[in-house]
Amino acid sequence: MPRTDNNTSHVLAADPGLAPVNTLPGVGPVLEAALERIGITRVQDLWFHLPLRYEDRTRLTPISELRIGESAQVEGTIEAVERGFRFRPQLRVVISDDTRTMLTLRFFSFRRAQVDQLTPGARLRCYGRIRHGAHGPEIVHPQYQRLSGEGSGIEETLTPVYPVTEGLGQKRIAGLITHALRKLPADATLELIPENLRIHLRLLSLREALLLVHRPPAGADVASLVLGIHPAQQRLAFEELLTHHLSLRRLRAQVREHAAPRLRGSGKLRKAMLKSLPFALTAAQRRVSVEIEKDLSLAEPMLRLVQGDVGSGKTIVAAAAALAAIESGFQVALMAPTELLAEQHLRNLRDWLVPLGIEPVWLAGKVQGKARSNALAALAGDAQLVIGTHALMQQAVEFRNLGLVIIDEQHRFGVHQRLALREKGRDGITMPHQLVLTATPIPRTLAMTAYADLDVSVIDELPPGRTPVTTVALASSRRGEVIDRIRVACAEGRQVYWVCTLIEESEQLEAQAAEVAHAELSSLLEGLAIGLVHGRLKPREKQVVMDDFRAGRISLLVATTVIEVGVDVPNASLMVIENSERLGLAQLHQLRGRVGRGSQASTCVLLYQPPLSAMARERLTAMRDTSDGFVIAEKDLELRGPGELLGTRQTGRLEFRIADLARDAAMLGDVQRIGAAMLDQHPLACERLVARWIGGAARFAGA
Repeated sequence: MPRTDNNTSHVLAADPGLAPVNTLPGVGPVLEAALERIGITRVQDLWFHLPLRYEDRTRLTPISELRIGESAQVEGTIEAVERGFRFRPQLRVVISDDTRTMLTLRFFSFRRAQVDQLTPGARLRCYGRIRHGAHGPEIVHPQYQRLSGEGSGIEETLTPVYPVTEGLGQKRIAGLITHALRKLPADATLELIPENLRIHLRLLSLREALLLVHRPPAGADVASLVLGIHPAQQRLAFEELLTHHLSLRRLRAQVREHAAPRLRGSGKLRKAMLKSLPFALTAAQRRVSVEIEKDLSLAEPMLRLVQGDVGSGKTIVAAAAALAAIESGFQVALMAPTELLAEQHLRNLRDWLVPLGIEPVWLAGKVQGKARSNALAALAGDAQLVIGTHALMQQAVEFRNLGLVIIDEQHRFGVHQRLALREKGRDGITMPHQLVLTATPIPRTLAMTAYADLDVSVIDELPPGRTPVTTVALASSRRGEVIDRIRVACAEGRQVYWVCTLIEESEQLEAQAAEVAHAELSSLLEGLAIGLVHGRLKPREKQVVMDDFRAGRISLLVATTVIEVGVDVPNASLMVIENSERLGLAQLHQLRGRVGRGSQASTCVLLYQPPLSAMARERLTAMRDTSDGFVIAEKDLELRGPGELLGTRQTGRLEFRIADLARDAAMLGDVQRIGAAMLDQHPLACERLVARWIGGAARFAGA
């Protein structure tokens, strides 16, 4: 590979961005540790610690013109203050402005000094996201200041909002970034994309883009900054997309340098398993199985992602791959993110494989004492297949000869976890094959970027016998009709899910909401066996309830979103999702996939609290209009961006600092073309780009 980078060592030495962050004023050991938690160790990390969004505090909005789901700044006079205890202490402050419209400010965490300051007659300026409350619009935990006299002037420019962590607030990080920006060098040192390529793409200089994005000047195009389409943001988005592409291309090449065992089984066990099944594989399942077989037969590590909508039959495809490894004398590890999902795999694989003489080993966090010792001994000995959770990655777990790693719902694992399991199979220069499964359909643009290091297979066909699910959206005022429908369904011998959701991401609050719903439904549906499952139950308690529901001893299961994956009850044909407007499309689709798994006509009822925001209305409409997971995924990417589909960078999943795949998809062609040219002609610049945008996370990216 030709290397045309000139004076690279000189540039590195002269680059002030490589200085440790503790060289900035005010950065002592405590602050340095807080910065390190979010990946900031060098000055240049602060340059590229980009705003998540901007708050528009350049104007005041009359309370009467507030819109649900949007953020706004208002001023008003306190009319009433009320302290209460509903589930937990809370403080309600009601303000009004010249329009005589009321706005509620709600606090769940507050100090006595705040209560003393928030008194009737005081004037406040508040900023926050507007949501629908019981008595009109409200803001939960607004940012506010008490005004005195004429008050203070409003901001002249947009206010950037940065990612922060405990011990590092917005004010502190903004101050540090100001110090870091003073050390920005001239473009010659800063630029890593070759000049001829930048000119061809008409990109702004990097220095100009960084200064504008961090400190939008008076007169900047506010509308384009809020939308993320300002030329400065697009310049940075291009470089970030390019970096991720380069990182994954390099990673794929590095992994391919390792050897892997050739897993060429005779096919005898696979044929026996398929013959024993009460169903035939679909054409899509057969196609994907052939792709996997070909990969496993090669002497380089397989890196294959299998996408399939809920119920498309990914597990049987994974089982066939496992048998190829077992026939070749190698061990297989299947890891799932929750015990519910792992136990679902354990039941299925036992049914299919025990008749073939293969007894899966079970290893989860709750496996302790003698059972754990026996499981560990089996893995070091003659065990052929182990199924479990993150417990598989613990230090005490050792394999005899791990040849295939299967990871289900991989985006729920952090990069360190996936790397730890793969490393357990490394033997000198060899590495186990990897098969990754996901029931979260991934749009093509997202797969091109997030999984450039993986070969992607799609199971795009549902098995025969699966019934389509009818989806209806009903206002919560029709809750009584829905409960009557549950009564009829259970009388006919069918089973029902009632899913509780809360906007606050709190397991405790969700559990309380589920308990309240369980008590209410128990009183309204006397005589019905009603179960309750939520995240705060002990695993054993949760398992007892789920086993009773599977066996038909429970007719109605009240649950939180803990049932999103890993639950297969073919007799359940009705699902009610309460406060459905609070969930993203991907999660709604995953939940809906719990019904329609048998031959009965199935229904999903989306109960919502009016009025709906524009985005919530689009989500519910999409759910009513289609059951195609890939159509749903494209819509979810359009509405919410990649974060909902793949999660955050800190946990090893993909969330960009400034790029947006739905918005910036048109760049991907140029990204791939420029990436190929840079890998060929400017490899050292590629390394510096990866260090700049990804840093230490790069080595984990393909775990």
